[in-house]
Amino acid sequence: MEESKQQWYLDSGCSKHMTGDKSKYLSISFKQEGHVTYGDNNKGRILGRGSIGDKDILVIHDVLYVEGLKHNLLSISQLCDKGYKVVFKTNTCEICLPNTKEVMLVGKRINNVYLLDISSPCSIGCLLSKQDESWLWHTRIAHIHMNHLNKLISRDLVIGLPKLKFERDHICEACQKGKQVKSSFKIKKCCFFFKTS
Repeated sequence: MEESKQQWYLDSGCSKHMTGDKSKYLSISFKQEGHVTYGDNNKGRILGRGSIGDKDILVIHDVLYVEGLKHNLLSISQLCDKGYKVVFKTNTCEICLPNTKEVMLVGKRINNVYLLDISSPCSIGCLLSKQDESWLWHTRIAHIHMNHLNKLISRDLVIGLPKLKFERDHICEACQKGKQVKSSFKIKKCCFFFKTS
């Protein structure tokens, strides 16, 4: 039960972020703003609103403090309105920063509900795997072939290049598009008329 208090539900039916736990807020201003209506038509009184998250990584603003609410809810529509990109996968979901592909939060699918822990260091921060890093270096060095990257490492030719094993486990989309050529046009039969005198 204590663990569920730390979790935030990603809710597509919720129009605003909300929680009933005052300790979740980085900052809060208390002001009664009316009520929220739950799915069963019960109402909860709004006692204020504030910001949650981590000042150094990600802060989510406009989170309602609702009296008696037992769960922490993050509104998918409100995240999207602020420019965040929310990507759902089979077992996880990712919240990316606006205008970038940088993943800031990763949630897990538990019992057909997506949950994330904003306070957990394992769900926030740099989520780059070694596999992703190898493809990042492939992009940084002008989409160089993975075999050439391995040669650069073995001969220690590039300062700062990490000692990774570069493997070509999938096709780089940019490389594939760059190597595409136009299909040839079908030959059309033309008739030429020569003027004779």
